[in-house]
Amino acid sequence: MSKEEFPSEKDLPQEDQEKQAKAAEADKAGVKDDKEEAAKPADVELDQLKAEVAALTQKNKDLEDKYLRSQAEIQNAQRRYSKERANLVKYESQRLGKDILSSVDNLERALQVKADDEASRQLKKGIEMTLEGLVRALKDNGIEEIKADGEKFDPTLHQAVQSVPAENDEQKGHVVQVLQKGYVYKDRVLRPAMVVVAQ
Repeated sequence: MSKEEFPSEKDLPQEDQEKQAKAAEADKAGVKDDKEEAAKPADVELDQLKAEVAALTQKNKDLEDKYLRSQAEIQNAQRRYSKERANLVKYESQRLGKDILSSVDNLERALQVKADDEASRQLKKGIEMTLEGLVRALKDNGIEEIKADGEKFDPTLHQAVQSVPAENDEQKGHVVQVLQKGYVYKDRVLRPAMVVVAQ
């Protein structure tokens, strides 16, 4: 091919040269736009990643908080269980003691009946022995009678069912008669004493 077939830039008319220059500038601008467009998605992606990291960090904090709360609840439940178990062991005879108290009351009432003949005296002696055995068994298991007669009235230990006028100032607020004995089991009141209080 000869040079004549391919004209040089000098040989091109002015308009064609301007078109080529514009095309070259457009190509350069296109490269810049591509770079800017490539930079824009990178910034957006970075922002998305930062937001995702922040969300995951918050989720991690929430999960850690839930974990710590769960651990605290488990420890509280274990403490409560241990305390309830200790109370069950400590007060294991409480219900049996309550059930026996009515029998003790009945035996004490039976002993108040007068024994006129030899047979009734023998029967009374047997009742006394039974009562002593029951009272001893109750005491051995931590159940004791509440002292009430002549004591100062205590609403935690005594149940006032009647009041009478006091004979003197010293007698005021004190128990003057016990209608039914009360009992304590270790540090609990099984049954308060039913008493008459001087006012």
